[in-house]
Amino acid sequence: MNIKTLFFGITADLVQHSELDISVDEKSTIASFKSILKEKYPQLENLNSYAIAVNEEYASDDLILKNGDVVAIIPPVSGG
Repeated sequence: MNIKTLFFGITADLVQHSELDISVDEKSTIASFKSILKEKYPQLENLNSYAIAVNEEYASDDLILKNGDVVAIIPPVSGG
């Protein structure tokens, strides 16, 4: 199944896209999705951390993705 993936901030710069469809197996978790991201886009490993939101809510690694979900990759934010 395809997951619409949105990239924000530095993550969009690193993958050179703000939006992609990423193919995952049914019953994939956020943890497995992160592994797919790191495999396809090893440059994301340069980030210390990033948050994942699914359908506009922060998601834990054990959340199971469903067809039609929208996943956002949110980099760390600092302010000043």
